[in-house]
Amino acid sequence: MIDKQIKKMVASYVGENAHFAAQMMSGELDVELTPQGTLAEKIRAGGAGIPAFYTATGYGTPVAEGKEVKAYDGRHYILEESIKGDFAIVKAWKADPYGNLIFRKTARNFNPLAATAGKITVVEVEEIVALGELDPDQIHTPGIYVNRVIQGTFEKTIEQRTTRPSATPSI
Repeated sequence: MIDKQIKKMVASYVGENAHFAAQMMSGELDVELTPQGTLAEKIRAGGAGIPAFYTATGYGTPVAEGKEVKAYDGRHYILEESIKGDFAIVKAWKADPYGNLIFRKTARNFNPLAATAGKITVVEVEEIVALGELDPDQIHTPGIYVNRVIQGTFEKTIEQRTTRPSATPSI
């Protein structure tokens, strides 16, 4: 069942979901494709309280359509508004009861930024450790940004296993 609960999507990549594509093509869903670095900066700026910033990325492309343009030192820049959400739902590796977070691997790409950009931040973690167990130099996001920590249960499964028959040598 498709509930169509999303009105607008800001993303750098939307995948190959047929329902999503149909809603986008029919105009039911407003989609703003944004270069990935710009998307990361929009989220970071929102978390830092910066309402907008100028970037050269996307100038002269459809990304810039309808956006303010300024020139600095002979180079054109477009104005991008930051992103601040009502909720940020992120995944971290470890947290303490105060919500101090450590991320691992690719979870460090967008999760620390998103954690700062939500009015309410909910974090699902693999492990909650006792106060004092996290090395302060290793904390990626301080607990001041976190409203709720949830202990997740994680089972890493293969979504679709694809194999081929093994070759039997001819005699």
